[in-house]
Amino acid sequence: MHIGIDYTAAARQQAGIGRYTRELIHALLKADTRNTYVAFAASGGLNSEAFDALLTLPARLRKVPLTDDWLARIWHRLRLPIPVETVTGPLDAFYSPDFVLPPTRPGTRTLLTVHDLSFLRYPDHFVPKLVRYLSEVVPRSIERADRVLADSRATKDDLTTYLNVAPGRVEVLYSGVDTRFTPTPGPNESDNIRKRYGLDERPIVLTVGTIQPRKNHARLIQAFATLGDDLQLAIGGGQGWLYDEVLQAVVQHSDRVRLLGFVSDADLPALYRSATLFVFPSFYEGFGLPVLEAMACGVPVVCSNTSSLPEVAGDSACLVNPHDTDALAYAMAQCLEDTQLRSTMVSKGLAQAQRFTWRKAAQQLLTIFDELG
Repeated sequence: MHIGIDYTAAARQQAGIGRYTRELIHALLKADTRNTYVAFAASGGLNSEAFDALLTLPARLRKVPLTDDWLARIWHRLRLPIPVETVTGPLDAFYSPDFVLPPTRPGTRTLLTVHDLSFLRYPDHFVPKLVRYLSEVVPRSIERADRVLADSRATKDDLTTYLNVAPGRVEVLYSGVDTRFTPTPGPNESDNIRKRYGLDERPIVLTVGTIQPRKNHARLIQAFATLGDDLQLAIGGGQGWLYDEVLQAVVQHSDRVRLLGFVSDADLPALYRSATLFVFPSFYEGFGLPVLEAMACGVPVVCSNTSSLPEVAGDSACLVNPHDTDALAYAMAQCLEDTQLRSTMVSKGLAQAQRFTWRKAAQQLLTIFDELG
């Protein structure tokens, strides 16, 4: 089969869906020796060296000299019927790992990943313009797709409940944990990572995620403030949207709370391993990969008991109601102070993380391509 892949997110987004796309597609290309792949990506506005560095892809690549915003205008706002095959050449199947499908020629089979429906579940956590766009374009893409992938059973249930998608059209494909996330530190690793991100010698309570309302950073800071002064809270992630409340809370507790900004893929394992506790109190997640990455690095985890997180964490994390500040504070204190509990959580977490691999995800994706063909 000749298979096309939208690799734009991998080129333009360092975290989130960008990292998901890079990890999954690289694993797919390692696993598949039968099919031929061609990827395309919107390169407009990107530094050519930075673009090429992101696209270390063992497949043919077609660059489109437009930004992703312009492609969205052409394909999804104006709905111009310019098929993606104009860029990729003839295809048997096309895969989009990022919510929306471009136009395709008749006969091209299509596969679409929908990571979550947060824009429908929590529309007040987004800029209204983005909610309007996603609410129009995502259902239209789902309707066109021959098969739909969901990151979790929770997302599959949301697709059925909120968009009336037939369950038989949706398959759950779990993300994986890269093998570089291990509990074994490098020489002087903790000292080096603390110096790089401006962290002192106090034990680190860590969270990772783009600063936006859905991640619940403001309540996390409020809960953390009730714990002892001998701790520091490190928040890794770039600024997303509607983050003023979080920035105000950080200023109020500037002696104990650090905004690290975006943390590179290369630094993430060391940062996890330097933490005493990882906390992920998100209101809603399609999957919640940082939870598993922290577990794979041997760090006990406190996370929300909502959406996909119980499914991903299993019984290996301390699950709390993300709306309950007191419960969040109590869970953090318990995991910091109870040595036996910490040991049990670390052991269970390591085993849980090993269940999720990109190799397994790639093999499943390859099977789905075979079924489409």
